Amino acid sequence: MLYIVGLGLNEKGICVEGLEAVKKCKSTYLESYTVEFPYSIECLEGVIGKKIISLSRDDVESDRLIKESRKKDICLLVYGSPLFATTHVSLIDECKDCKVKVKVIHSSSVFDAIADTGLQLYKFGKISSMPKWQENFRPDSFLDFVEENKKIFAHSLILVDIGLGFEDALDELIEASKTKKIDLGDILVCSRMGTSKAKVFYGCVGKLKLLEKKVFAPFCFIIPEKMHFLEENVVKDFSI
Repeated sequence: MLYIVGLGLNEKGICVEGLEAVKKCKSTYLESYTVEFPYSIECLEGVIGKKIISLSRDDVESDRLIKESRKKDICLLVYGSPLFATTHVSLIDECKDCKVKVKVIHSSSVFDAIADTGLQLYKFGKISSMPKWQENFRPDSFLDFVEENKKIFAHSLILVDIGLGFEDALDELIEASKTKKIDLGDILVCSRMGTSKAKVFYGCVGKLKLLEKKVFAPFCFIIPEKMHFLEENVVKDFSI
């Protein structure tokens, strides 16, 4: 059987059900390519009491886990919510096709934690991901979702790909917004949400540029639309 277990947002975020599943599994794997962890694997091993094997994207997307789970109980640990990434939904589908039992154990995600900003979750639109630009490949389609969200007055959450630092990510956002002719206005930066080192900053991109040494991975951007006065009252507390 394959268990896909959400870790939540900090090293102690795994739920009791998840811990029970890990304890009875013969092998414990970690999907480590979709997010930069705010803690070490060694720290997580201390919490769950087991040795963890880190897997690459190729490992997870191959039939390795399916073949092994036919013979014994194994688990795949995933940061945050286990089904936030489409890779894991595909894995479940493949398990069903191969007649392999699979159980998903959920946990909190960044989408839960951004409620700390005061913005109401039901007022968010489509979520997008900002890729790391290459020399000859600079996609800005992540802002297409922002344009769509603005049409219905919905807030926009932009997740930032692994390996993209805050300064470069902010520059990408600014440059892409100019290309798309989107007025960003005041936006939010959320850093290490759900951990003891969580930080939220609110302001124009000019002020956000001063935060280079205060924003750490994983982080995300939020472009708010028209806010309810209750949202405004909370968000203003994060002004810089």
